[in-house]
Amino acid sequence: MTSAVWVFAGAVFLLAGFVKGIVGMGLPTVAMGLLALIVPPAVAAALLVIPSLVTNVWQLAAGPSFGKLARRLWLMMAGVLLGTVAGIGVLAGDNAPLAGAALGVALALYAVIGLAGWRFVLPPRRERWLSPFVGAATGLVTGATGVFTIPAVPYLQAIGLEKDDLIQALGLSFTVSTLALALGLWRVDGWHAGSVWMSLLALVPALAGMQVGQWLRGRISAATFRTVFFAGLLLLGLYLAAERIV
Repeated sequence: MTSAVWVFAGAVFLLAGFVKGIVGMGLPTVAMGLLALIVPPAVAAALLVIPSLVTNVWQLAAGPSFGKLARRLWLMMAGVLLGTVAGIGVLAGDNAPLAGAALGVALALYAVIGLAGWRFVLPPRRERWLSPFVGAATGLVTGATGVFTIPAVPYLQAIGLEKDDLIQALGLSFTVSTLALALGLWRVDGWHAGSVWMSLLALVPALAGMQVGQWLRGRISAATFRTVFFAGLLLLGLYLAAERIV
């Protein structure tokens, strides 16, 4: 990659870490959306792996209920793993325009759900049989776009978790998705020694941005920030989809 691309990538991961520091998620979403403007989605996903893994393990480890959540969500996590590996051919194959369009649609859909403030409620009796299907669907979206949020985030918000457990459950889901993405990319030779070094370099601005975001979290309106974040994400998603389709 050229020096200009590296500078842009560093700024993207700084911003993505900043967003995650404030709202507790969004690093892969922001990074994939903006990096896809200048590099193929598979390259963006390879850069994303280590910053996403480190920040999400950090989030996962900070929660109070890892064992309980792992037992409750293991079927979903198995679905994420299998779905990602199965769907990685779209992201890492010869279908870069299709992957870019799929990424745009995924970002726009996530933004619409966030802006609308939709909250679903799932009865406990449905969770056990629905969980693996949600995981597999999330994995397929991850394999096609590099984004982990749909439908995992609305699903985890719907199953009645307390705030701290929800944050930890999101960390668990994103961690498994990141590992599955790395495994899928490795399987199709999209994750190699060069990718590891590039992804390690991207970790530095991501952590710096996350620290700043956490510092500002209590000093700005989270609701206003989320509205601006989702509005920007919607515009970016629509642009990416239109650019690849038209």
